[in-house]
Amino acid sequence: MSLKQLEKEKLPKHIAIIMDGNGRWANKRSFRRILGHREGMESVKEIVRACRELDIQALTLYAFSSQNWQRPELEVKALMGLLKKYVRSEVNELNEKNVRLQGIGELDKLPKSVIKVFNEAVEVTKNNTGMVLSVALSYGGREEIINAVSEIAKKIETGELSSVDINEDIFSENLYTAGLPDPDFLIRTSGELRISNFLLWQIAYSEIYVTDVLWPDFRKDDLYRALIEFQKRKRRFGLTDEQISAG
Repeated sequence: MSLKQLEKEKLPKHIAIIMDGNGRWANKRSFRRILGHREGMESVKEIVRACRELDIQALTLYAFSSQNWQRPELEVKALMGLLKKYVRSEVNELNEKNVRLQGIGELDKLPKSVIKVFNEAVEVTKNNTGMVLSVALSYGGREEIINAVSEIAKKIETGELSSVDINEDIFSENLYTAGLPDPDFLIRTSGELRISNFLLWQIAYSEIYVTDVLWPDFRKDDLYRALIEFQKRKRRFGLTDEQISAG
C-alpha cells in the first residue's frame, strides 16, 4: 500500500477509531489478554505517527469505555498501567511532532496516578498547534450527551443562556469534543458491526469503515487502505448527486 495512492486534498480532517480486537488477538495465540492490549499499544503508536505524517487535523481513539470498568479487576488495572506507560513514553515525541493531547470522557473516574500522568502530558502539549489527539477514557456517548444537557441547563439557570438560543452549535460546544470538527471518518477494527456508544452526536454524517483486522494487527498499510476507501466515497449530507454536482 503506497502513499502515492492517497490524494491529500481528499483526506479526512478528523479520524475516529474504535480500537477493537485486542482480547481476540491474544486468545487466538493462547496469550493472556493483557498481551493483546500491549501489542495494541504498538498499533496506537504507529497510527498516531502515520496520521501526523498525513497532516490529519484530529485523531480520536476509543481507548476505554464507561462499560469497560465492568471487566475483571486485574485486566482493568493492567490497562491503566499500560496507559500510564504509553503516555510517559510518548509525550516527548508528541510534543516534538506538534501534537496536542487531550482526554475525553469521565476522566475523574480514572485512578489518581493515571490522572496525574495524563494531565502532565496534556500540560506539556497544550500549546501545540498540529494534530489534536483525543483519547476517549471512561467514555460513553450517552453519558456525554447527558453531560452536555446538564451543562446547558446550568447555563440557562444562571441566565448565561436562554432556551431559545439552543441550536446544534451550542450543543456541540458543550460536548467533550468542543472545538473539534466532527469526524469525517470512523474506523472500526475486528469486524464488529456496531458503534458501541462512541461519539453518538458527532458521527451523524461520518463515513464508516469496518475491517476484520484485529487492532493489534492494524498498522500503517491498513490505515492507508481505509483512507483509499474513504476517498472513493461520495459524501451527500442529505443532498442528491445532481445537487452535489451543481456545487
